[in-house]
Formats: sequence, structure tokens, C-alpha cells
Amino acid sequence: MAKLNLSIAVRDYDRTRPLTDGEVQIDGVDPVFMALPPEEIFFRAFRRAEFDICELSMSSFTVKTAQGGCPYVGVPAFVSRTFRHTAIYVRTDRIKKPADLKGKKVGVPEYQLTANVWARAILEDDHGVKPSDIHWLRGGLVEAGRLEKIKITLPKDVRLDDVPPGRTLSSMLESGEIDGVIAPRVPTPFERGHPHVGWLFADPVAAAKDYYKRTGIFPIMHLIGIRRELAEQHPWLPAAVFKAFELAKTVALEKLGDTSSTKVTLPFVEERLMEARALMGEDFWSYGVEKNRKTLETFLRHHHSQGLSSRLVKVEELFHPGTLETYKL
Repeated sequence: MAKLNLSIAVRDYDRTRPLTDGEVQIDGVDPVFMALPPEEIFFRAFRRAEFDICELSMSSFTVKTAQGGCPYVGVPAFVSRTFRHTAIYVRTDRIKKPADLKGKKVGVPEYQLTANVWARAILEDDHGVKPSDIHWLRGGLVEAGRLEKIKITLPKDVRLDDVPPGRTLSSMLESGEIDGVIAPRVPTPFERGHPHVGWLFADPVAAAKDYYKRTGIFPIMHLIGIRRELAEQHPWLPAAVFKAFELAKTVALEKLGDTSSTKVTLPFVEERLMEARALMGEDFWSYGVEKNRKTLETFLRHHHSQGLSSRLVKVEELFHPGTLETYKL
């Protein structure tokens, strides 16, 4: 039987590179890989389902799953995970602590971005700042005219307005027209070293480590999706994809831990790897549902409470049944 010729769109990560360079194979698949930025993948996937297999935003995927008729079924290979304490930027001349955000204007490129869901969860759970406490402004971070890729209906007590035509969040943060920005990418004034633009958390790494010690949560940003009709036609495919992505991650970590020569263009990488394992355990970047159930349930609870999913989605609804369990020797 001929292998399936499938398009696969993922960012170029060390944990996916063993797949893209052919070191790791997906059983039964002859892939055509496309290394694209996440924003492009998500836009094309949720607008037109252009890819057979692709990286997906956890938030957008949850919105579509709650609505029904999502064109993709999930695979619990979490190719992007990040502590989002570094995603909250503020005017440091007026915002000194999280509580100062109450009643202030905060910009977001899209309200439903996964990074923003997690940042709002941190603000609410740890600092008592609810989404309804903030006036949200939506617009492009560095380019005017960015659109919310997924239609959303927010709670009546949450105020979300679009920025004026032609304006960007970076320019408005720099001028002081808004008090902060929450985004997965860095605002321009922060990059340029603006004296009054900085992180909300002065030491976001220390804040993230404290968060993990208290909660055990390493936030999930992206998962892998397979076009639903493909998974229905080939029920073996989701498990094969999950197996391959898991193996690719294992290969990447083995290379990262090889101290004979540094694989990343950054000093002290091996030491940071040891620190991460000391804090979070050997399998700190875990794939699979059971190892990540608390993280997934926390995300789904906040996603629903923030008004992004029309109902509380259950973890098992997100993933193909063939990926929920595996064999053991």
C-alpha cells in the first residue's frame, strides 16, 4: 500500500526538526513539510483548513471545538509551551504591580490568543485582576489592521474595543495612550529600550518558577491537529503522528543534553537544561493527556470563564481517541 502524501505545517523547532530532516518518520506517511510562522499556519488552518497536519493554537482550537464542526482533531503533542509572565508589558511609569491594571487600558493583538488566555488566568488567579477589570483594546502589534481570526462573543461585563484605524498597539504603548500590552511577541518600544516600557513582573523568570512550584502548571500554547476527514478515513493516523512527534522530541532532548558540543548558539544551555529538570522533572516538556490533565483542565476552565468557549469543553473532546492511550512493554 502506498504511503499517504500529506502536507504538514509546523514551525522549525528543535523538537520537530528530526521529523522535517527525515531522522524520524511518521509510519505510513510521505510528508511534505512547510516551516511557517504560527500566525500564518493558524490563519490558513482555521480559515480554509489548508493543511493535512499542522500546528494549532490551543485557544482557537478550543473555540472551534466548543462550537462544533472543527475541521481538525487534536493530537496531544504540545510543540509550544511557555510561561506567559513575559507576555505582559506595561508603562512602568504608572503600573507598578498587577493590581494597578484595574481600570486601565491594555492592548491585545487578538483577545482569544492562547498567550492572552494564560496571562489573564495568571492575573486573576494569583493577583485578583479579572478580565472585566480592564478596558481591552484590540489591534495589530506592529502592523495596523490585524483581525481576530476566530469570531468570539464575550461576557457583557468585558469591554473590548478596536484601536483607531491605522494605529498599532506598539505605537500606542510608546505614546502612553494605553497602559499595557499582552502579546506573545515583543512590542517595539520594549525592544528599543523605551525608559517607561517594561515587564509587569520585574523578574518574570522568578515569577514563573514560583508559579510552577505552586501549581505544577507549564502552560500549553500549541498542539498538533489532523484534518478530521483524514483521521476518519485512516483511524491509525493520529496514533502514528503522536508517536512520531514524541520520538522527535526525545531525539531533540538527547542532542540538547550532549555536552560534547553546544547545539544552540547560546552559552550555558546545558546548565539551563539541568536547572529545568531539577525544577520540573526529567520529562519537563511532556506530551500526552494524562501527564498534562491539570494544565489542560485549568486552561479549559479559564477559556470558558473568559467567554471564549461557549461551553466548558472536556479534555477528551480535544483529542482523537487513538492518542489517549498507548501500548506498554
